[in-house]
Amino acid sequence: MAGFARISESLTFSGRTFSAEELELIQQVSRDFCSLGRTEISRTICELLDWRRASGRLKNHECRLLLERLEGLGWLRLPELRRLGGRGARRIELSYHSEPKADVIGSAGEFEPLQFEVVEGREELRRWRELLERYHYLGYRVPVGAQLCYWVGSPRSSDQVLACLLWSSAAWRIAAREHWIGWSEEQRRANLQLIVNNARFLILPWVRVRGLASKILSRCAQRLPLDWERRYGYRPLLLETLVDPSRFRATCYRAANWILVGSTTGRGRMDRHHRMAGHAVKDLYVYPLCRHVQQRLCTAKPPAFSDCGEQPL
Repeated sequence: MAGFARISESLTFSGRTFSAEELELIQQVSRDFCSLGRTEISRTICELLDWRRASGRLKNHECRLLLERLEGLGWLRLPELRRLGGRGARRIELSYHSEPKADVIGSAGEFEPLQFEVVEGREELRRWRELLERYHYLGYRVPVGAQLCYWVGSPRSSDQVLACLLWSSAAWRIAAREHWIGWSEEQRRANLQLIVNNARFLILPWVRVRGLASKILSRCAQRLPLDWERRYGYRPLLLETLVDPSRFRATCYRAANWILVGSTTGRGRMDRHHRMAGHAVKDLYVYPLCRHVQQRLCTAKPPAFSDCGEQPL
């Protein structure tokens, strides 16, 4: 390709290894369709390479990140971003919808049964993101890969949301997790999608209900596998989360029977090449969704639908 060196090596990104030939195809498409926007180019590449989720949907978001990565390596040039709004990171405007509400006080048993609702629709997602942005210490960031958002409510406070959760694709590589599972690199690449990450967990600051956090985690672990399968076509086998021990004691995760398996090395969850430093060391907790989860994750072929459901913990 004129202007760029010929690619003679493979590259692994978001769980898939792209051969040199596939990377050259990406170069060619980026050149030949340079009049299109980045979204159109990434969709075209996904279709040509059949890069899809288990549900059959194109991995368009991951492909855009891959294109930006290749551009950073000098392997291709992307068209300029089409400025549809302001420059810089997308801002979430705060409105009266996320202003503090009346205090909710009590114990978890008084708010049973908890109600979990998958957040869907543009307006509902906007409200959900606004709460995360306003009240979670990390704010809201667009997750990479598969994702599922929840509202948590209760009949006792039907006019108020109690909590928000975000579940997303697993961290690419965590040494403590890989050691605990005991899988090979090939097995990790094949079955990483069977791990789901609890990326955000927010109980709204005016909600002061004893034992609520662990109750939410326990109930959501029961609900999530079926919702995930409905959206993506498969059931996860393991949940994980990263907790900053300088801020939190992870009491609710421990109370919900999550297992502490080790700590991170202080790099970001998407750092594949050991180049990012300065991130806080975090504790890794996991929650098995079936028996013999390590053995199942080491299986070359992901388990069938019924494998987990027939052997509850």
